[in-house]
Amino acid sequence: MDALKPRELSLVELSKAVCSSDGVEGIDIVVSEVDSKTETIKITVKGTKINYDALSKVMDRHGISVRGIDEISVAKA
Repeated sequence: MDALKPRELSLVELSKAVCSSDGVEGIDIVVSEVDSKTETIKITVKGTKINYDALSKVMDRHGISVRGIDEISVAKA
């Protein structure tokens, strides 16, 4: 996901919050741009049964604005 996050929110705090979401087993975050108030980040969320609605709520609570989803990988269980 490409997203914007407030500068005052640390990557550690964000990663802990996202990893607490249902089905999330891991996360990678890369900062690609820094502005005076925001950072543009690329988030890769890993897991087998990610609950996107729960993940969206966590992101909203932390002031993350998702700009786009670049890739989704789905496998039939």
